[in-house]
Amino acid sequence: MGRGFSALALTFLLLAGCETREGVDLVLRGGVVATVDANDAVAEAVAIDDAWIVAVGSDADVGTLIGSRTRVIELDGRLAMPGFIEGHGHYMSLGNSKTILDLNDVANWDEIVQMVADAAAVAEPGAWILGRGWHQERWDSPPEPAVEGNPTHHSLTAVSPENPVLLGHASGHAAFANALAMELGGYTRDSEPPPGGELVRDEHGDLTGLLREAAQGPVRAAFGESQSGRTAEEIDAQFRREVMLAAEEALSKGVTSFQDAGSGFGTIDRLKQLEEEGALPVRLYVMVRRVSNEEMDARLPDYYMPSEGDDYLTVRSIKRQIDGALGSHGAWLLEPYEDMPSSVGLVLEAVEDITGTAHIALKHGFQVNTHAIGDRANRETLDIYQSVFDSAGSAEDVRWRIEHAQHVHPDDVARFAELGVIASMQGVHATSDAPWVPLRLGDARAEERTYLWRNFLDAGVLINNGTDVPVEDIDPLASFRSSVTRQSADGSIFYPGQNMTRTEALRSYTINNAFAAFEEVYKGSLEVGKLGDVVVIDRNILTVPDEELADARVDVTIVGGRVRYKR
Repeated sequence: MGRGFSALALTFLLLAGCETREGVDLVLRGGVVATVDANDAVAEAVAIDDAWIVAVGSDADVGTLIGSRTRVIELDGRLAMPGFIEGHGHYMSLGNSKTILDLNDVANWDEIVQMVADAAAVAEPGAWILGRGWHQERWDSPPEPAVEGNPTHHSLTAVSPENPVLLGHASGHAAFANALAMELGGYTRDSEPPPGGELVRDEHGDLTGLLREAAQGPVRAAFGESQSGRTAEEIDAQFRREVMLAAEEALSKGVTSFQDAGSGFGTIDRLKQLEEEGALPVRLYVMVRRVSNEEMDARLPDYYMPSEGDDYLTVRSIKRQIDGALGSHGAWLLEPYEDMPSSVGLVLEAVEDITGTAHIALKHGFQVNTHAIGDRANRETLDIYQSVFDSAGSAEDVRWRIEHAQHVHPDDVARFAELGVIASMQGVHATSDAPWVPLRLGDARAEERTYLWRNFLDAGVLINNGTDVPVEDIDPLASFRSSVTRQSADGSIFYPGQNMTRTEALRSYTINNAFAAFEEVYKGSLEVGKLGDVVVIDRNILTVPDEELADARVDVTIVGGRVRYKR
């Protein structure tokens, strides 16, 4: 539906059609409708027809559009708002995480070893055992023995001698392997890590099994080789299963659109096929990832797919990654880690290579979204963007982003605003990471430079919000709560001066995310002429006391006027 329609004309045309259809498709009434429009107006009801919003207003006004074919959802005072947009996640990894061992909520290393032992007991010899989600800082007791706070592989190897095991860290920036997995990856005691990776060793020089960043690559490649015998039908079936598992999880949490932080052309081709079949339940905004500059320069024009309204797959951005994660000591810092003075982190992708990508992106009209967590990484990324903009003479409305922007020197905050760079952050990371961030950086540096939401907002920097799922649960309500309270699980407040207001947090998860994907014309607010993507919350998260936010639940998720989830 083109932009040439004014709200009034669009309403007239759609309502004229309602006369012959005996009402619009869907009406939600009797609640608090947070429109998230330019004035943050509040209404009582909303009407959707043929996927598009045709009316927002009072119950009485919208009630005139109800006919014999209209489905009516009685809000009964509940909150209706624009569908949540996941601003940074990993869609296929979310689906895959539902098919392997879930290690997010384990109490300690011994529990992980037992889970692997149980899996090995029923697995065929040689079959890989995979898992994801462990984080040593969340365990109730440290492992014994330990190296740099992490376990060694020996207890894991003892329960799985005939099965290669690879267990991903919650951040995705490290993994733990047993002896057989390391052997299949080609690692021996004398091995050197690949560039951008680290093999953690004990005091005797033996491998502990912890693989940081790029060191995961050879072991993951060995797993890939083990899957080479699958048929095309088996590969397709697994892909479709993971797509649906990811969609089910997203919809249950009120997510109607998902910004996928990196997929290759092959994955995009498969998603395009599903979109053509009408088999994508969630709208996807996919960033091109893990493709050489030469290949991107040649193929990007064939993959430029900007949003055209009621579609489910958009491709117009590129994902790069300059450093790793703070939790795994991979974030690139200006000064050494407080708890590891020998390290300033890791550089995962060369500055020169990312600069080349940025030039190619500008040439083909693609957005650049660079993962940068450490303060050095953020500064270097800003330098890259500025150099490319300067060389081009101008760069109007490119909306380039820095993904995460977790640890930023105060001097660089204003540069985000000056360059028009979007801070693509994840509210829930702050409260999840709060217990150990001061350990990595020291309290003074942590307070001055980490999760600077207030500083960014006051400087005029746009923040878009998300969860980095499956690093965190995809739950936007949890990330919203973290954004406004900064309260950790133990009740402590993580540097409260950086809190967002309720309205700022809501906008960061809706209209800001839409803007960050060039989609604000079609989504992000409940206005006539926009898509009927709506989520119903069981209480008004804009007004309830802070202590009630943790109890808020998604009741209904609607995509294009269709109810996709109901609690």
